[in-house]
Amino acid sequence: MRLDKYLKVSRLMKRRTVANEACDAGRVSVNGKIARASYEVKVGDLIEIVLGQKTMRVRVAAIAEHTLKEDAAALYTIEP
Repeated sequence: MRLDKYLKVSRLMKRRTVANEACDAGRVSVNGKIARASYEVKVGDLIEIVLGQKTMRVRVAAIAEHTLKEDAAALYTIEP
């Protein structure tokens, strides 16, 4: 699954276009490397998102094409 779509489906970002713009601006990295929106996400990848002063690190636990809002948090685990 594409990185921008994963960020939207997992509800880490509200819209896919916002996720796409964040990737283009270099604010999203996967496994320590800046990633493009077209990067293919795999289970176990470490995604780091910089939003202003805050940095969020999550590890991909599962991949799903569609998910309910209640189940979205099961797609990732938050890393310290």
